[in-house]
Amino acid sequence: MGIPSEMRDLFANRNKSLMIASPIEDEKILRSKQCTQEGVRAGAKAAAVACVATSIPTLVAVRKIPWAKANLNYTAQALIISAASIAAYFITADKTILECARRNAHYKSP
Repeated sequence: MGIPSEMRDLFANRNKSLMIASPIEDEKILRSKQCTQEGVRAGAKAAAVACVATSIPTLVAVRKIPWAKANLNYTAQALIISAASIAAYFITADKTILECARRNAHYKSP
């Protein structure tokens, strides 16, 4: 049971377009890739800051506050820290990509 030859050829040639891309379209694609990379960079920085900003109070609370000491096991601590980091990453990446897209929407090509 393999892939039929027609489907294999379709998958192999899917990157080859019948249309010739214009320089303006190439610039748009390049700018969109740059926006995505910028968003990923900003999101990673925000996630690192959020990780440090949530891990310190969480670990201090687990050692000093009796309720936290009794109820927050290692899994709960990891979930608190990772949830904050993940949220910071996605929120920052989304905002950065949208802001970059707004900037590029007003971009006038020569």
